[in-house]
Amino acid sequence: MKNIINYEESLNILNNFFLEEKIKEKIFLTNAMGRILANDVIASENSPAYVTSGMDGYAIKSEDQKLSSLKIIDKNPAGNVVESKVESGTCIKTFTGSLMPEGSNSLIPVENVEVIGDCIKINQTVPKGFAVRDIGENYKENEVLIKKGTQIGFAEIGVMASLNISQVSVYSQVVVSIASTGSEILDIGEVQTNKSQIRSSNHLTVEALAKKAGARTIQMGTIKDDMDSITQMMKTALNNSDIVVTTGGVSKGDYDFVQDVVKEKLGAEVLFHGVTIKPGGPILIAKKDNKLIISLPGFAYSSTVCAILYLLPMIYKYEGSTKKLPIVKAKINQDFPMKMKKTVFTACNVKYEDGQYSIDFEGKKQGTSAILTNLLGSPALLIQAKDSDDIKAGDLVDILLLNELN
Repeated sequence: MKNIINYEESLNILNNFFLEEKIKEKIFLTNAMGRILANDVIASENSPAYVTSGMDGYAIKSEDQKLSSLKIIDKNPAGNVVESKVESGTCIKTFTGSLMPEGSNSLIPVENVEVIGDCIKINQTVPKGFAVRDIGENYKENEVLIKKGTQIGFAEIGVMASLNISQVSVYSQVVVSIASTGSEILDIGEVQTNKSQIRSSNHLTVEALAKKAGARTIQMGTIKDDMDSITQMMKTALNNSDIVVTTGGVSKGDYDFVQDVVKEKLGAEVLFHGVTIKPGGPILIAKKDNKLIISLPGFAYSSTVCAILYLLPMIYKYEGSTKKLPIVKAKINQDFPMKMKKTVFTACNVKYEDGQYSIDFEGKKQGTSAILTNLLGSPALLIQAKDSDDIKAGDLVDILLLNELN
């Protein structure tokens, strides 16, 4: 392991991180929203299984539209099987979802005809096969309708319900424990006793990101800069979760104990410590058995960006999901020079107009990696690769859409 690696190398390490077979569980379909499907959903039958009507009208032989009138011989409500057959010169009133009567090949809508006694007069003709749903129009028997790894949404629930699936196999939720370290930080509700103390938001921001990604979270709160306290917190978290996330204490200061705990007290294998990115260079990621430890920098913007870049993809990996970070092309409105040989993630505003994303930096503040307010509004991250050229106004650039994270 190198001391400091580049962003691409860090991603490759995590992409190759081996996970044991994921745990599956069966849950009721009504509770499956947002979960990750563990098996392919395969159609057990054709839908529709029979030729059916797509609207209210009259089932006819298409060639009979040249006749002056057709006799209504029966009525065919949905849910019934009509015994009558459509023969030349006749029609059967048929409703949406009804089986098409034997002998018919088209359905003429009610608004296209005039009813005169027990006959219809056709005022506007339709093509052959109009409003007729063929066998398998929706899906065919043995067709893979939903692939495993799909996040279940309303459409997936609807399709599975149509297949009479009451219980669905999903991957068990990833459990993520989160804590912020630092003797200077205060949790929500704690009273400030001296002016050097600051309010921690990191542990709550990271928890929100993890929940949005589908994880179950354990909030460990704020932990003082003390080897024993951090060690005990880490051991408890590892016993109860798949991923442990800490913020703060990963640099080389006198009170940065997280790295010592990970390396010495826990005996974890450090995958990397230090990446040539901005923000978040001191990030440390280690593994302990099949558990992952992600130790983020303490500044709010740094910890949030690194959680997006590293924690979210690992949640996707643990949960067996096919989800990926939403990276798209956008047009930039100003020159943006490359200032350092690092992969740089810069907060910007994004909008979508005329089929294209565009970004600007209006209202974004310059300063340290502590400015979390730069992620308010309609935010994205401009991605500048470590070896990229200076960006010119009007160029297409890579951005990460923060409001599209899932």
